[in-house]
Amino acid sequence: MTGTAGMWLVDPSVLPAFLLAMVLIELTPGPNMGYLALVSTVRGRLAGLLTIVGVTVGLGLYLMLALYGLTKTPLASAGALTALKWAGVGYMLWLAIEALLPERSVQSRPLRLPFAAGRLMLRGLVANLLNPKAALFYMVMLPGFVRPEFAAPRTQMLVFGGIHIGISIMVHLAIVVGAAGTASHLPASGRRLLRWGLATGLAATALWVGVAPR
Repeated sequence: MTGTAGMWLVDPSVLPAFLLAMVLIELTPGPNMGYLALVSTVRGRLAGLLTIVGVTVGLGLYLMLALYGLTKTPLASAGALTALKWAGVGYMLWLAIEALLPERSVQSRPLRLPFAAGRLMLRGLVANLLNPKAALFYMVMLPGFVRPEFAAPRTQMLVFGGIHIGISIMVHLAIVVGAAGTASHLPASGRRLLRWGLATGLAATALWVGVAPR
């Protein structure tokens, strides 16, 4: 991380606060966490890992938008963020309801590659792109760590965004492995209760996102 000021690309004094903020953000229950746990419980570890790919691609897209002027796009308006929020709420509610109808749910079918892989990654991507927390993070929080006396702003954003994506991958992997491992040790009745509990939690999280202050 070397660059112009003290041979650092970014201000090293903000790194501890940034890392702490990233961990807290990723450990805060949210749509991504709930959906990953639900998919991994219903369809297993591989399905969860494929969903992580989609979520990570979504984060990468937001990072690219931030590097090239996300705050200058229509997404930065209050109306667009509100529309994004409610689209995300509706999408998560649909996923939660679908998980409670296993006989009709693609989530409960055998994992047949490559079609199922593409669908799982696409769902993870859409779930993340409709997550207002991700959009606000890259529009508001990430630029706040950029310091003019260090590397070019885009370089600093790339460093901080890369750190965030790395932390998110580690947290998401822990969720997938934990949820899939727990489900594999439960009887059918226990897995059914866990699925209902996670689906209800995902629906509750979606509703909380909808009613929470902007």
